[in-house]
Amino acid sequence: MTRIALLGAGGKMGVRLSLNLQRADYDVAHVEISAEGQKRLRDTVGVECVPQDQALAAAEIVILAVPDRLIGKVLDGISDQLGSGTCVIMLDAAAPHAGELPERPDLTYFVTHPCHPPIFNDETDPAAKADFFGGVKAKQHIVCALMQGPEEHYAPCEAVARTIYAPVMRSHRCTLEAIAIMEPALSETVGATLALALREAADEAVRRGVPEEAAHDFLLGHLNIELAIAFGLFPEGKFSDGALQAIDEARPVIFRDDWLERVFDPEAVLASVKRICNPA
Repeated sequence: MTRIALLGAGGKMGVRLSLNLQRADYDVAHVEISAEGQKRLRDTVGVECVPQDQALAAAEIVILAVPDRLIGKVLDGISDQLGSGTCVIMLDAAAPHAGELPERPDLTYFVTHPCHPPIFNDETDPAAKADFFGGVKAKQHIVCALMQGPEEHYAPCEAVARTIYAPVMRSHRCTLEAIAIMEPALSETVGATLALALREAADEAVRRGVPEEAAHDFLLGHLNIELAIAFGLFPEGKFSDGALQAIDEARPVIFRDDWLERVFDPEAVLASVKRICNPA
């Protein structure tokens, strides 16, 4: 069995990964420094933690389930304990793209991240429909990047990624830079910001007299068809003349002309991941 050291095993993400790794044929050593995390792992997963030195000494793959701001520091602190050829799997592109990783050309650096369950899906099980994050019941896609290391390490690392994020549909092989564009720029800088703007707009409609339940039902229902049209999932659908006029009038009010360039400029993406890794 492949030997895995899971660092941060008792955190929220670490526990999710631990549960999924239990269902696969891996020899996993769980590492967690906090007493609270150790108890959470014991109560939720039913496993005990082992000392970090012991876990790393035998590890073929190391998974860092730790916050972005700590990835560089943690890896720098353990790199001397990792043998040549060890695969290090990170769950986000921020620290790798920001240049936070130690220079160890003999290590494999692999980055993977979940896409989370898609809005348009075929889930029928209530538990799967309620699994908004993914990795429990709902199917999701994932992205993966081999940042450095031999090509033959891609397949076993991707297999681990498919396991920790299961159930997985498509696995997209990307570059590290592409994953950094998708998060934070695409999914957080744009997606999360617009999601909160939609909620603020709904709250404003309620403040102006629209019943809250009606406002939410109306907006979320319209978003369903509007997103389907925008992403080409409803080919026979189209925006009405009135909607197109409203869009033309709203764009200069809501958006700056250069907003795409400002968000997706490579220097802007790099600056964003650096701030994530080194918050003020």
